[in-house]
Amino acid sequence: MAEPAQPPPPAVRDFGNGPERNEVAAGLPEQAAAARAAAQGEERSSGIPHDRGYPRRTKLPPPQENPADAAIKLGLVPYHGIAPKLNELQWRSDRVSAEIIGRSAGGHDLYLVTVTAPESAAQAREQARLRERIENDPAAAARDRGLAKKYKAPLYVNANIHGNEWEGTDAALRTIEELATSRDPAITALLKRTRLYFNVTANPDGRIANSRQNAAGFDLNRDFVTASQPEVRAMRQVMMDAQPVAMIDLHGYVNGTLIEPTTPPHGANYEYDLFITNTYANGLGMEAAVNGLGYTPEKDGVQPAQIPFRDSAEGWDDWPPIFTPQYAPFHGAVAAHTVEIPLRVNNADYANLPVEELRRRSAINTDVAAAAIRATYRFVQDRHDRLIADQIEVFRRGTAGEPARTVPLGIVPGFGPEDVYTTTFPRAYAIPAGTPAAARLVDHLIANDVRVERAKTAFRQGGKTYPAGTYVVDMRQPKRGLANVMLEPGEDISPRVDAMYDISGWSHALLWGAQVEPLTSLRAHTTPVKVAAPTGSVPRTSGPLALKVADAQDVRALNDLLAQGVAVRWDGGAAVIPSSARQAARVVADRYGVAFTPAREPGGVPLAQVRVAAAASADELFTLRELGFDVTPVSTALLNQGFDWSGTDVLWVSSGLSHAALTPQARADLEAFLGSGGVITRGRTGAAFNTAAGLLTATTVEGRSDANGVVRTVADGGQVGGAATGHAFVYSPLWFTGLGPEVAVEQSYAADGPLVSGHWRATAAGAGGPESARGQAAVISGRDERGAAVVMFGTEPLFRNHPKGLFPQVARALYWASSVTGAAVTTP
Repeated sequence: MAEPAQPPPPAVRDFGNGPERNEVAAGLPEQAAAARAAAQGEERSSGIPHDRGYPRRTKLPPPQENPADAAIKLGLVPYHGIAPKLNELQWRSDRVSAEIIGRSAGGHDLYLVTVTAPESAAQAREQARLRERIENDPAAAARDRGLAKKYKAPLYVNANIHGNEWEGTDAALRTIEELATSRDPAITALLKRTRLYFNVTANPDGRIANSRQNAAGFDLNRDFVTASQPEVRAMRQVMMDAQPVAMIDLHGYVNGTLIEPTTPPHGANYEYDLFITNTYANGLGMEAAVNGLGYTPEKDGVQPAQIPFRDSAEGWDDWPPIFTPQYAPFHGAVAAHTVEIPLRVNNADYANLPVEELRRRSAINTDVAAAAIRATYRFVQDRHDRLIADQIEVFRRGTAGEPARTVPLGIVPGFGPEDVYTTTFPRAYAIPAGTPAAARLVDHLIANDVRVERAKTAFRQGGKTYPAGTYVVDMRQPKRGLANVMLEPGEDISPRVDAMYDISGWSHALLWGAQVEPLTSLRAHTTPVKVAAPTGSVPRTSGPLALKVADAQDVRALNDLLAQGVAVRWDGGAAVIPSSARQAARVVADRYGVAFTPAREPGGVPLAQVRVAAAASADELFTLRELGFDVTPVSTALLNQGFDWSGTDVLWVSSGLSHAALTPQARADLEAFLGSGGVITRGRTGAAFNTAAGLLTATTVEGRSDANGVVRTVADGGQVGGAATGHAFVYSPLWFTGLGPEVAVEQSYAADGPLVSGHWRATAAGAGGPESARGQAAVISGRDERGAAVVMFGTEPLFRNHPKGLFPQVARALYWASSVTGAAVTTP
């Protein structure tokens, strides 16, 4: 197509929409408590039932009207208006079906709308059978020339995943109504051969509250391979159940409208030849549709659309699988896009612009988003058979165990050597069984539709014998890309690009605490696994019991016992409970899958439930509470108002607390606390607090601020290091030098690397790179002259609730810091 008369501006990452890292403090205590209560009342998403026909005409319960809904100011549909609208459309049309697929962290219903030509229950079952055949027997599906004629190609539209990027919801509702009521023969033909699935608002909490995040403070578009949030688990289930050939995720705001595909680096675990061919073609179609609306820079302030793959060098990559369009291809989407609509209406603009201007912008944004949806369903209609064939081919390659393909240069215009990324799939992965970490990882893989098996008998591979019961992930399976993206160590891509959009390294194998080993061959008798085997146990011997805190489940079990009032003693990384609490131990062993062992005569010091005052980011608050700690959020402002420290054992400092900004009285109160309490710090904010408060003698050295990934570490023992796994996660890494005599090194960056996977370069001046961090202290501990026990993290042990194998480090730091100061000590 012809180039626009005026070239679009380069794509620029828009961090004004909200944080892309966890350095921002969580909200006030009452907000956090409300989010926590809502999360505890979460309902599981039910997915899409395959034994019912369409339409379904579910009567959605209308929410209570909320005049404070942030969408109202923009002239958009408030959350409480969505259910009545969908109920009306279901009544007016036999093409529309609406269902509740789960609840948000804040307790709001999540709506999935299916638009298609009516189907009987038998026809719906036939569609399900065809979908399952595509995934489970792709070779036969590829040979079936009649399959595409019978199968309705699924399209998935995801709207409003960032709550204050509103207009995708309104565009979805507009499109649903158009499809429901149109008499156009082309629409009739479309719905006979297509199912369109609309997640109308993926983040109702944020939509209502004018927030990018959900009520738990999470950016949902960073959570897909962790799935910590109920909204993400609901979206994941839809993608598994619908198995879309194409999907779009509607965002804002980039002017001109930004339409993926992306710049390098490209995800190495996709069948990228199929993906780029279809995604670029649909991107061009959406570009034409958006530009065809006739909006101009001069008249409307709207720049021509841009496609990062074509128009930008780097900075809008599809490397990490944490985003919706980068997760969907693992479930068969061969075209997937983020679409960033043009005109900003959030943040400062929402607060400061006249209502008339905001509504003008929102109306244009809704038009743009609707144009992108229409272009995509026309793309699916026009390329129906090919998209189905390409989805089949994705699953066929995985099932056949074919090597990853190198995408040929020039497959689409502009595809050059800088775009070529590939990986090597192992024959299988072995996950030794028997630990909570292994069970957690296996259950997570299964929840993501990755097939896991278990060895019936012992088998030998690579000179090692694996016992019966070992979990096996055979990489000859349809969704091998998803299995590999979770289980491989990842890749250091630092040499190839200078700018990344978000994280560059992750690995469930290295960060979730389980042992995972790639296998080059597989000769084992296995049986499929639907759920991991139980791992909890209590020895039959009499006497006290010990629980080593080596996994997140150990932490949850211990905090459960403490909450029950069990007399626990803390003894160098293990909890010791008396024989009188054996029944309580049996209960938590079964509940959390933890293994107790016989203990020596109780040593150590008494331990009570740890009460944490946390100046922390939302993901840290969420994880600390998930682990069972009693957490009260605090901030500079809250301490300055007068804070009662009597209910606090340990202060956590990572975000939102400035020692310099405390009033004299607040500092005096803090000093009094430090005489009997502990402190845990993380990141730059925590390190600055350590210096200002005069805690540990240490100089903080900052790595490059955008560096992140999986790093090798060396445990130096001590209070925290004993729970180390040999790897850690970093984002804006720190290390500590000039350590005083009171300071012990708990964990260091390895001399080898230390970066395993991710992106970490030195600055232009040659500082802050991984070479400078080699052998340096990453986690330190000590007691200051007042007696306060302090632990400082230069790593990211709680980042977005993901590195679960690192959670025990944090817990052990909290237990130690509280117990040695006497703050949490009680006499049994």
